[in-house]
Order: sequence, then C-alpha cells, then structure tokens
Amino acid sequence: MGNSQIHSGRSFRSQFLPQEQAEIDQLFGALSSDKSSLRTSPRSFSLQALKDHVGGALPTGMVTRLYDGMRRVNLMGMAKGPSENVSHEQFTISVSYLLKGNSEEKSLVILKMISATEGFVKAREVQKFTEDLVASVVHVLDYRQELRGWMQKEAPGAPSRVQVMAARLLSEMKLPDGKKLLEPEQLDCVCSQAVIEDWVFRAPFMATFLGVVIHKGLLIPSTSLSLATLIPERHVDQGREFASVLDVLSVIYIDAHLPREHRHRWHLLFSSELHGHSFSQLCGRITHQGPCVALLEDHDGHVFGGFASCTWEVKPQFQGDDKCFLFSVSPRMAVYTCTGYNDHFMYLNHGQQTIPNGLGMGGQHGYFGLWIDVDFGKGHSKAKPTCTTYNSPQLSAKEDFQFHRMEVWAVGDFKSQPAKSNKSILDVDPETKILLEVSGRSRHSEGLREALDDA
Repeated sequence: MGNSQIHSGRSFRSQFLPQEQAEIDQLFGALSSDKSSLRTSPRSFSLQALKDHVGGALPTGMVTRLYDGMRRVNLMGMAKGPSENVSHEQFTISVSYLLKGNSEEKSLVILKMISATEGFVKAREVQKFTEDLVASVVHVLDYRQELRGWMQKEAPGAPSRVQVMAARLLSEMKLPDGKKLLEPEQLDCVCSQAVIEDWVFRAPFMATFLGVVIHKGLLIPSTSLSLATLIPERHVDQGREFASVLDVLSVIYIDAHLPREHRHRWHLLFSSELHGHSFSQLCGRITHQGPCVALLEDHDGHVFGGFASCTWEVKPQFQGDDKCFLFSVSPRMAVYTCTGYNDHFMYLNHGQQTIPNGLGMGGQHGYFGLWIDVDFGKGHSKAKPTCTTYNSPQLSAKEDFQFHRMEVWAVGDFKSQPAKSNKSILDVDPETKILLEVSGRSRHSEGLREALDDA
C-alpha cells in the first residue's frame, strides 16, 4: 500500500492487449476531436466532450466524477493542482487502473474520483460515491437495455435498493480503528488510501460495478465484460407479465452467492400472485425441479428467503446440503451460510397429522430460521440470538409474520424432473396406512400394483 500519486516514476505500462489499446486510443481520438477540445494543446479532452460522448448513458454526476478522477492523475509527481483537461496518458492510466488494476491501483483513481484532497477522504464522501456508483450501474444497464428481463423497483417508504446495496458494500470497510463502517456516527471518520485499498479488496462488487460503468458508459467493447456472470436471464412461462418482489440489484447480490453453475438463468416456478395463495400449489410446483431460490415479502416490507441447493422433496426428514443459505434483501442485504452445527438445511412436508407441515430452512421444528406454514400466508423466523444452522438473525419484522407475496425460482439450466413413482397414497402417507391397519380395514390396492423398481 503506498504512494497516492500516479506518475511516471511508477513505470506505468498499459495493461490492455494491443486490440484493447487500439480501441482506447480510438476513443481518446474521438473525445479530443470534439469542438470543445480542439483548442487544447497537447491533445486532450474537456468535460463537455465526455458528456457529449456518454449522452444519457450515465448520470451527469458520475460523468463528472470520472472526468475529475482522470484529470487529477499527476503524471509528473509534482505538487500541483489537477490539469484543466484530460490528456492521453491520464485517460489511458485511469481506464487501465479502473478496469484491470489491482486494489491499490483502483483505490488511487477512486480517491481522485471522490475528492481533490490528496490522500484522505471522509467516510461520508465514500458513502456518497458508493451510492452514486450503484445508482449509475442500474442507470446504464437500463439505458443500454441490458437488465436481462429484470426491473428497477422501489418500495414506498423503505430505504432505496441503491442505498441498501451501498450500505452492504460499505459494511466491508475497516476503519483505522479496526471497526467496520456500520453506524452513522462513523461517517465523519477519515479514510486513508490504505483504508480504501483494503476496502476495494474486501468488496469485489466495487471492481465489478466500476467495470460496468466504464464498459457500458463509455462503450469499450473489446475489454472483457460478461453480463451473464453478473445478471441471470429471467424466464417466466408463457411470456406472462410478472413483476417480481426482486429488483435487479437484489438479483445481482443473491446470484453472486450461488454456485457458479447456477448463476446464468432464473426460471419462475411459483408465484403467489400467478398461482394462488396455496401451499398445495407451492409443493406441486417446486418439488423435483432442482436447486432454487425461495423468497417472500412480509406485511412490514421485509424481503428475505433462502437458497435450496438440492431439489425439494415432500418428506418428513430434513434434506439438502451445506451449499444452502438464508438471505435478506430489505431492509438490509446479507447472506447467511451454514455453521456446521447441524444438517437442518431444508424441510418440506405436507399432509401429516403428527409431524409439522410446511416449508422450513434452518433451526428445528417449531423454531426455524425461516418457516412457511401449511396455512399459507403465515410463517416465522426465530433466532435468539441466531439460527443454529445458518447463524442468521430474525429475518422478518416480527418473529411470527404474515406475508402476501412469495416466489420460487429455479436457478441454472432448468430441467423439470417430475417424480415417477408406483407408490400409492398409503406409501406416501404412512400415518393413514397405520390407522387403516389399527381399525381392521383392508387395503384393497395391496398386491395389485406392479413390483417397484429397484433403481
């Protein structure tokens, strides 16, 4: 961690491949050929030239931040103010560091995008920059029509999803006293370049979001950026109109925590709005469909759910594996992974009299980290202090909650796998079988079925 200056003494070399560098040079040529830039010597470009090039793809505030970050690059290592315009060297260095640099190199440009103050910024300034960056990502993806089927969404009266995502990113920052940036009173703390560098390393979304802004805002095609690894395709059967509880930022956040092979596509299996407020419908639509994400919104506006890494099956035993997790989207973004304390990852049961009926993840019977009751629309999230399976706090506003919206999405390559079974209802429901035997009634189907496969 070191020098806050970017100058020739750092022996800067472009990190772009020849084809990429050619496009950077071509873009600079276009910017410096703008009428507002032609009067400058040597060749450089003005803020107006950058605004004209970007158009409506980025908010004006982010265009100004990019411009200031570039022109504040000190090529000579001399104690002087920023240049009036952006030179070819400043442009190449800035874009190279933001797209391909390490945490130290990225932090150098980020500091200059935040403030003209050399070396130090207030945490409050970092917060504003982070919110601007997150908002710019949503803005440019919407402008370029690359939301991949997802939408922007804001809940009235709740913190915006931009603020929630920014708070999530800022929570990764370690202040000079070693504490994380979690409380409003910490916003007056001073952050050095070393703090920003460490934060960029801890919060990989920062590098990803900077890449989206540069690639999609300035339109640099050759440098690699695959949105398929950032935003999954959204699929809803029969082209039905459907507004998800999730917005694009929430999807980006949850998707990043899924196993890599499940990140590229989400397929809607169940929605209470489309398929009814029915636990039977829920069971019928999500079983034997592979890994999926389940989420709901309670009556107080909290949005939360869980990732089931294994296909759901209706049975009275716990199921799943340690790839499962619980998550929260609103009012805060967080993911809660397995502790190893027990294997109560997933539970789904229906039609039993003596065993709990419902969908659960984590904890134990009657005390789940997330529970959807068979009486659809009711559930609980119990954690005192945290869920034993996932170390999650209470996810809902109230411990026993009611909800009006629930969704389940199959993730990855969706292949419906309908259960094939020669079993009768008596095999599925052993309690009924026992009751018939106790009452002395015969089972007329016994002996009339084909032999079960050994497979």
